[in-house]
Amino acid sequence: MYLRHTTRRKDGKVHVYWQLVRSVRRGRKVVQETVAHLGELDAVGRAKATQLARSISGRADQNAQGLLFDSPSPNESVRVRLDAVRLERSRAFGAVWLGLKIWQALNLDELFSGLLPPGRESVAWPDVIATLAIGRLCEPSSELHVAEQWYRTTALEDLIGIAPEQLYDERLYRTLDRLLPHKQAIEEHLVKRFGELFELDYDLLLYDVTSTYFEGVADASIAKRGYSRDHRPDCVQVNIALVVTREGMPLGYEIFPGNTTDVTTVEQIVAKMEARFGKANRVWVMDRGMVSQENLAWLNDTGRRYVIGTPKAELKRFAKEIEERTDWRHIRDDVEVKICHGPDGKETFLLCRSASRVEKERAMHERFKQRIEVALHSLERRIEKSVKPLERGAIERQIGRILQKNSRAAAAFSISVSEDQTQPSGLKLSRSYRPDWAAWAALSEGVYILRTNISTWSDEQLWMTYIQLTEAEAAFRVHKSELAIRPIWHHKAERIKAHILVCFIAFAMWKTLQQWQSRAGLGHSPRTILTEFSRIHVADIVLPLAEPRAREIRIRCVVRPEREQAILLDHLGLTLPQRLQPPTMSEM
Repeated sequence: MYLRHTTRRKDGKVHVYWQLVRSVRRGRKVVQETVAHLGELDAVGRAKATQLARSISGRADQNAQGLLFDSPSPNESVRVRLDAVRLERSRAFGAVWLGLKIWQALNLDELFSGLLPPGRESVAWPDVIATLAIGRLCEPSSELHVAEQWYRTTALEDLIGIAPEQLYDERLYRTLDRLLPHKQAIEEHLVKRFGELFELDYDLLLYDVTSTYFEGVADASIAKRGYSRDHRPDCVQVNIALVVTREGMPLGYEIFPGNTTDVTTVEQIVAKMEARFGKANRVWVMDRGMVSQENLAWLNDTGRRYVIGTPKAELKRFAKEIEERTDWRHIRDDVEVKICHGPDGKETFLLCRSASRVEKERAMHERFKQRIEVALHSLERRIEKSVKPLERGAIERQIGRILQKNSRAAAAFSISVSEDQTQPSGLKLSRSYRPDWAAWAALSEGVYILRTNISTWSDEQLWMTYIQLTEAEAAFRVHKSELAIRPIWHHKAERIKAHILVCFIAFAMWKTLQQWQSRAGLGHSPRTILTEFSRIHVADIVLPLAEPRAREIRIRCVVRPEREQAILLDHLGLTLPQRLQPPTMSEM
């Protein structure tokens, strides 16, 4: 990695902005990738970052870390055999140290100490929970991998105090059993802590559902076959309903069997979240998969406010309004909107047209049309070349499969199979293109509808509110790609739920780091920060003494960070400890 700067002239002054850049090989090419935008690196920025770190952690002065185990002045001097100095037990330190800082910043150590007080166990449950969450954040893997490999390669032993031989897979599994009963207390604690750290507003609640699949056999009470967002219809799955704030900070979640449809989860989720966090001034934002007449009636009858996407089929009702070019208003370069009032006056519909979405849907329609045409042409030739009679039902089923695989353009064709005794196959395939479908597709491409019972908001407010739903979608992407919530290998229902809870806690830590680095001007990618910090190691420096007795001094030190890592630490307002233990003397 290296530093790169750009120079800009503003208000008669020259400003130098710095970026942290690294070279990444992609195939045969080496490209430059920006790790973080560091700004002007002035003293004011560094002071703000330090103050931010102190406000986030709520702990003692961060600068005191550098003095850990340091003596103010040496008490004695010894002679060392320089030819025998060696380095031992090098282990990854920076990422797990940062993970522990985030754990403490969220006061999770205090929470679990209260929920799981010390008992007869040799290892405290809160420490094992912290290990599971930090492991899921830094290097997501199975409990078996954590116990047998990952934990032994990190310095968590020095930070948490659990010896590697005490951290085995069965202890981790039993920790999951202890963790699950406290799900609601954990959610309520995190919501309160997020409010203290980041002054979040909970008026807007974003709700979405995803699925995650299993490998192997799972508890049939929760693992079911259903619509797979992971494109794994061959596997049983479980559905996860997640609620986040407008910033994407998690509020809570619920688990449903894998065959649960989205519309059936709305009442339960809304009621549970409002029971925990209150009902006043909430606006629920959901996608079109949550829409049903029953849900809309329930939300309106109970006085709840909402902004919800609407199924594509509803566009037909507004064909006239879509075709008219009046009353459309541009709110972004490529987005125009138009307000339409519902027939009963209780709801407002917002027609939205996105230029980029027009091109995307047009390309999709063309691609699926071509696939259907190629498949039908192949089927037609098969019928013509057949030298024996074919079963009409089998041909019609094959046509159905073709249309099902390319459903976005299935309505573009009129297809029929008729009897034809002049052909050896006894059948004839006829197809034609429907111009009415083409006309409607050209009119409706890139158009979608939002509906709300809020009458006082402007068209731009409604659109901006719905767009916030991307934060819930981003939360699912982080869970799946960065925290490896899938696939699930547990087969007991309670362990399955506990695994998802650990991922939820790790996601809370992920979003805390993202908020922290964003406010420090370091971008929005926690994985980049964790990857850079993982290169900071701790090692034992062994100093054999030059004396008659065969003795040696062992000092467990944190390797000095590179310049780029030091800049990241400076912007986050953190200081690495220099040593993890006092120097020890031992016989050789």
